[in-house]
Amino acid sequence: MSDLKPANPVETIIYRTLTWTWPLYAVGALYVVGPVLAWVLAGIAALALYLGPAMRSDLNAQAIPTSVWFWLIGMAAMLPILWVGHVNWGYGLASTIKSTIGWAKGWALMALFPFVGAVLPIRREILIRGQCIVGFWTLCLAPVLLAAPYIGLPERIFTSPLKVVGGPGPEYFTLFLFTFDPASWTPRWQFFAPWSPFAALLGVCMVLFALEEKDRKWRAAGIGAGVLMVLASKSRMGLVGLVFCTIPPRLLPLIGKQWAVFLLAGLTASLAVTADRLISSLGAGISAFKNARADSTRVRATLQRIAEERWREEAVWFGHGRPEPGAHIVEYMPIGTHHTWYGLLFVKGLLGFLALLIPLLYQLLTALADTTLHQRGRLPLGILLVICMLSFGENIEIEAYLLWPGLMILGIHAREIAADPIDTVHPKRVKPAIAS
Repeated sequence: MSDLKPANPVETIIYRTLTWTWPLYAVGALYVVGPVLAWVLAGIAALALYLGPAMRSDLNAQAIPTSVWFWLIGMAAMLPILWVGHVNWGYGLASTIKSTIGWAKGWALMALFPFVGAVLPIRREILIRGQCIVGFWTLCLAPVLLAAPYIGLPERIFTSPLKVVGGPGPEYFTLFLFTFDPASWTPRWQFFAPWSPFAALLGVCMVLFALEEKDRKWRAAGIGAGVLMVLASKSRMGLVGLVFCTIPPRLLPLIGKQWAVFLLAGLTASLAVTADRLISSLGAGISAFKNARADSTRVRATLQRIAEERWREEAVWFGHGRPEPGAHIVEYMPIGTHHTWYGLLFVKGLLGFLALLIPLLYQLLTALADTTLHQRGRLPLGILLVICMLSFGENIEIEAYLLWPGLMILGIHAREIAADPIDTVHPKRVKPAIAS
């Protein structure tokens, strides 16, 4: 595995793009590269499907799996929903065009990367090694980043002129060494992400990928860098994700083992005795968790309440078309942000909410079923858990440009299941045919 190399042009593009994460961040190009990569590779995948056997042998296409069809249909539906919302609220043509471009750089990526992973012959090992290489460079740069606030270096170096292409904000094109937390005025690090909490869950993703690496040195680099990103970001969500997204996928196979069932029964019986104390401790822990960043918790809760009330009272089916400026009570944060699900209800209504919920839930249930029987499900299940966690604290669509390795893994996993269905992983579980 130490001499792993790309086997076709698509793997070469993916591998080099991933391993060049830090140089691309240094010039503020990551937000541009993500959508370009998605649309270029999706074009190659569509061409491979169209040409069939006429395509070069190392790029032969596979059929689109069911779960990927759900993503394609759901994310495609986001576009007409967006248009209807703009028409309903009287937004002009310029605003509609701008939002359509935003869809192509956001929601579309949630379907395009799984589509590419499912159709083209991309090995998950390429993505795993690429993530570990990013981790290695993260560890190499860590001494400078961690020392920066204490040796007088500035928070930000520069903002790339690539910001002219447009995006959610200048932070997507800015090279940061660190940032100061406005609540405590202590330094936090965001590495190659636009802000610290997102960097934390990117660190969790890095750990998930590294746990699947066969080479011990690369595995150590990936795990070390991922844990560093979680700790240095000082994100509560990252700390929870480091446990919640890595351990359950590895425990699920134990469900089918008899000794694990007996152990679970014993633990359940003991809970009957200690339940009250555990509930009290859990409540105290949740309260301490929220109070760790009380201002942030208050603003997010207020944003969610306003988004839900205005969705229910003003725009149930198609939403408001776009986020709206917030008032002083939410520190001028836009209504419809900082939470994928409340944001979808506010911006795209119930139809937009379902357009994401259905493919995500289908893929999650598929990964859960596969993980109980086969190790191939561990990484995609972990990635899905990260996406679920992100969706409750961020707007997932504007982060797809950095989540693309995980999204591609979802497509690769769907292709693997299509080639070797879950029921055939353990032939003994398949119902035998009745002899005639």
